Amino acid sequence: MRRIDGYVMRTVGGAMFLVMVVVLSLDLIFGFIAELEDTRNNYQTLEALWYVALTLPRRIYDYLPLGAFMGCLVGLGSMASSSELTVIRAAGVSLKRIVWSAMKPALVVVVLGVLIGEYVAPPAERLAQSEKAVALGAGSNVASAEGLWHREGDVFIHLNAVQPNGVLHGVSLFRFNEARELKSASFAKRGIFQGDHWRLEDVRRTLIEKEGTELETEQSMRWETGLSPQVLSVLIVKPENLSMSGLYTYASYLEEQDLSASRYWLAFWKKTLMPLGTGVMVLVAISFIFGPLRSVTMGFRVFTGLLVGLLFKYMQDLLGPMSLVYGFNPMLAVLIPIAISAAAGAILMRRAG
Repeated sequence: MRRIDGYVMRTVGGAMFLVMVVVLSLDLIFGFIAELEDTRNNYQTLEALWYVALTLPRRIYDYLPLGAFMGCLVGLGSMASSSELTVIRAAGVSLKRIVWSAMKPALVVVVLGVLIGEYVAPPAERLAQSEKAVALGAGSNVASAEGLWHREGDVFIHLNAVQPNGVLHGVSLFRFNEARELKSASFAKRGIFQGDHWRLEDVRRTLIEKEGTELETEQSMRWETGLSPQVLSVLIVKPENLSMSGLYTYASYLEEQDLSASRYWLAFWKKTLMPLGTGVMVLVAISFIFGPLRSVTMGFRVFTGLLVGLLFKYMQDLLGPMSLVYGFNPMLAVLIPIAISAAAGAILMRRAG
């Protein structure tokens, strides 16, 4: 029995690895081509290649659920096509044991995904984004398209680039009064964290009064703000690319500032429930092999797998923004597709048993 368990695990695990290699190879090629369109200033071919390499952990994390689902579908499907599953069941191996053997590689994928998503992908993504922004000339552009916006009280803040070592490039500060009238606009080429405040360098400030405008320049300026390098390291990357701890920290910070944190809570629940979603998708793949896809061709299995995987993704992508617009709990937007998939997998497995 142990040999049979090991054979099922190797077959499914090998198929998962093969699917990940194919999908990641295509994604890296298309990602590199897309980055070549952004080449300018100091951001050239080698920098684009380094950027794509730094984003590899994030891409692995993104495709792990799909790899587990498709790998299980392909691995068990090949065994079904060669009648190996029929022979294994005829030898007295129960359906539950086969399911558990196929689930073990998926558990490894889940653990790997949690480790990459929490400890590897976020710092690599921060480094990739900051180095790209600096190479594109973040210190010389006012409110560039590559930067990020934030509001603190009556000040709207734009940062072109945030480096992990506590250095800012291209700091724009727009201060408004209670009537929402712009009172001053400041731009600093660099900002360096000094422990309890930021020192802005090469500052140009425009004061706006009823009588007119006045331009001031300073070599350095003290900037008091609640934004620490730890908080800014969260801001620099998209919510879905942050760690769970980073998402929780920044979402709590936004709520303390009376700002909307729904987008970050949605990303938090997606990451938290990713292991459950991956397990459910693997269960659906197994139920397909023992149910409606038992005797079809491999090409049809792959097509069906892609269709189901995209349907699951689109359900989450649709319900996520709906939770932000209509104000219901973001956790429900993540749980509903998982619950529907789990119910479908359980029904198919019951029929197969």
